Amino acid sequence: MEAYQRVKANKGASGIDDVSIAKFEENLKGNLYKIWNRMSSGCYVPPPVKLVEIPKSNGGKRPLGIPTVGDRVAQMVVVLTINLSIEPHFHEDSYAYQKNKSALSAVAKAKDRSYLFHWVVDLDISKFFDTIDHELLIKAVNKHVTCKWALMYIQRWLTVPYQLADGSQVQRDKGVPQGSVIGPVLANLFLHYAFDEWMKRKHSNISFERYADDTICHCVSLKQAQFILKAIKERFAECKLELNETKTKIVYCKKNHRNIEYDCIQFDFLGYTFRPRRAKDKTGESFLNFSPAISHAAKKKIWEEVRSWNRRYWVQLTLEEIAKQINPIIQGWINYYGQHNVKELKNALMPVNMKLARWVQDKFKGFRQHKTRAIYRLGDIALANPNLFAHWKWGVKPTASPKNRKQAA
Repeated sequence: MEAYQRVKANKGASGIDDVSIAKFEENLKGNLYKIWNRMSSGCYVPPPVKLVEIPKSNGGKRPLGIPTVGDRVAQMVVVLTINLSIEPHFHEDSYAYQKNKSALSAVAKAKDRSYLFHWVVDLDISKFFDTIDHELLIKAVNKHVTCKWALMYIQRWLTVPYQLADGSQVQRDKGVPQGSVIGPVLANLFLHYAFDEWMKRKHSNISFERYADDTICHCVSLKQAQFILKAIKERFAECKLELNETKTKIVYCKKNHRNIEYDCIQFDFLGYTFRPRRAKDKTGESFLNFSPAISHAAKKKIWEEVRSWNRRYWVQLTLEEIAKQINPIIQGWINYYGQHNVKELKNALMPVNMKLARWVQDKFKGFRQHKTRAIYRLGDIALANPNLFAHWKWGVKPTASPKNRKQAA
């Protein structure tokens, strides 16, 4: 039941059986009993994983494997069982899938270290989830998992085939499905030995932050950065992994007090772009620092989400009802991307106000041909009710009419 509650909280689409979480819940006790009965007797056989391809920003596609809801519950049972013996061994600079750690923790630590160190090695592993070697992975799992039934099911999940839209199946002998519940945990454990422990053993003087397969290393010089990059390439080759040559790069963290000419002076890490930015110290003096702000790719995702909101459906709703629908989404953006250089996120959220202004135009006939008046009307509403939308409360308000602005002042 605990595993099901976690799967439900994570949401997610249906697998090859087309059974959604809502449909699974119609006979919840019966479905959970069936999974328990089969797992406890050792005869649970995972169904094939539904393969869908998600478009990437560079024009390519990312394969995503979606297990059935029931199979995700079974995987979560094993995750809850093995985590207690795995989690205590993770490196202090590994931030994924651990209590009291998050992507934002990794971003904050990267910010601090980018201030101290002048060079960064930005690593990108080519097709990481699809190329994990099963033999090496099982070797890592065996170091920590003694539960025999958990080991048995992990081995079954590793080799379960992908099922395509036409019903045909693709056999797998390496990799873990990205959409699975247990896949990220296994992938994290794989990199713990392929990278974290190796760095600790061989290059303990090099600081790094790793969140799943997103990793950056901090160096004191270009020479050291080139040295460690070469060493990491060789280590990954031993572990049957390969760096993406076009995305892996050495970055100079350009700041005010140094003037070194180097082409690459920015990198993206966990939805943030780190680059030189103008700032002011306590005395008001301007200086150049190296800091994070929401990345262009993350802004683009926000704008795509805003464009997808259905204006025609909104016409029948009140502004309060719209706020109830979109506030959790907006607040999520603020909570994550609003931690550093908030001005960048505030600019990224302006299209939300434009979308709401279009609601004013669609809802009221008198505003349909008057975009500016619609924006002013929305601004007047924001003046009267500044906490209605999460981004209004945060300070991203539409412009009120001149008369009301003067009265408010």
